Amino acid sequence: MILVTGGTGTLGAQVVDQLVARGHEVRALSRKARPERAAGAQWALGDLVTGEGIDAAVSGVDTIIHCASATAKQGTTDAKQATCLIEAARKAGTPRLIYISIVGIDEVPMPYYKRKVLVERLIEGSRLPHTILRATQFHDLPTMLFNAQKRLPVLMVPRARIQPIEVREVAARLVELAENPVDGRAEDIGGPEETTIEQLAEQYLAAQGRRKKIVGVPVPGRIGAAITEGKLLCPANATGKETYADYLARSA
Repeated sequence: MILVTGGTGTLGAQVVDQLVARGHEVRALSRKARPERAAGAQWALGDLVTGEGIDAAVSGVDTIIHCASATAKQGTTDAKQATCLIEAARKAGTPRLIYISIVGIDEVPMPYYKRKVLVERLIEGSRLPHTILRATQFHDLPTMLFNAQKRLPVLMVPRARIQPIEVREVAARLVELAENPVDGRAEDIGGPEETTIEQLAEQYLAAQGRRKKIVGVPVPGRIGAAITEGKLLCPANATGKETYADYLARSA
């Protein structure tokens, strides 16, 4: 039995679907009711912050793929969620804990990244068998930024280097790691091309047949310096296949 936390999220839902398609017994954990698209998976309602329903969700599982993250709150409850999950997993036995993280988080001093590093440390010290996979940003991330500015006369974007990856490819790698475990840190994975958010904005507007001025905003301080140095990239591990242009064409 494989438990997927964040089972309705951007990544978690893809992991659930791919595990089911490969014939695995899957239990999805979420605070939300079971969606129609989760056919073939068991459903567990639970809250990793309060702990409600977590012991039952973890019971009988061999592997946990931890995709849940309070991204809208900049990860402020992520450590609490991880601690709750680890404690429940210990009580249930010794399931393998697979955690999805982000490339470069220990070198880019953003608050959210610092909280992700803390979660990694909690998992490493959990005494559970574990795997940590770091990936670059999903295609969805810059797209959400662009969509949020649809009604504005200009499109303002940070001047940042990026190596976006398709979320389904990250889900596939997590499934592989559940089937063929790697102890500790797995190799980072990134998208097939290094680009900039400004260049992605150009592709986004072109795909929609729209014209708008793109304003690049410098990222200040140590965060900007780290991003400029390419700390969010992993060019040696450009394992992804789908480009941002491919993503836009498929999403049209």
